[in-house]
Amino acid sequence: MQFIDFKAGRVFFAAILGLSVAGCSVPDQPTEIHDPYESTNRRVHDFNRNLDRTIVRPISEVYGEGVPGRAQQGISNFAANASLPSAFVNAILQGDIEGAGQNGFRFVVNTLIGFAGILDPATEMGIPEESADFGETLAVWGAAEGAYVELPVLGPSTQRDAAGRIVDIFTNPLSYALEAPVNALPPIAGAASRFGDRYRFSDTIDSVLYESADSYAQARLLYLQSRRFEVGQTNDDALIDPYEDPYDTVYDE
Repeated sequence: MQFIDFKAGRVFFAAILGLSVAGCSVPDQPTEIHDPYESTNRRVHDFNRNLDRTIVRPISEVYGEGVPGRAQQGISNFAANASLPSAFVNAILQGDIEGAGQNGFRFVVNTLIGFAGILDPATEMGIPEESADFGETLAVWGAAEGAYVELPVLGPSTQRDAAGRIVDIFTNPLSYALEAPVNALPPIAGAASRFGDRYRFSDTIDSVLYESADSYAQARLLYLQSRRFEVGQTNDDALIDPYEDPYDTVYDE
């Protein structure tokens, strides 16, 4: 019981930390890029790009070319299934009862019928995943996006999403239910799945990191566009990038 109380205390502390960090600067409906830490972010971006060049990309190539496709899919399925309890919790926190029920049902089906999620019968049964994380939960609760930040290893983020990442460490019930060494399987599968994603989307990622004129500005723009769309905080006039050439227009011939 004391162990459970300690875990609950960590979740409560992390939630308070998330709210306190996320509730800073910029309006709730951001329409431009807010990057007061750009000089620091660019140094972190250079570190992340070097890390990708020397470690992440080579490992992803070995993983993508050396591990059979079906095995990669099974690992990705397992990692996605293991993350569903966290999505279930966040859907509840967001008041999305239907999404929570869908995630819960999907987790039960894939765990029981899909061999702990290695297979994905839920998708074939028409039960898709409802993505939800604590950064999104903070947005639903009205926390501002905060400044753009690039995190070491993890990459592009915002103050709100960075706080959400911290809280998400503690919001997955599986991390409390599973004991060592089994509890190490979900994070290991998650890491392997990310290497698989890096391999599958290598052309797009390489074009951003190594072929664009300003990889930092490009990665920032793409992240903010995608994330604001996910949390429903975007519009047609959003994200006027100060690094974008206003005369760089493509016309149909």
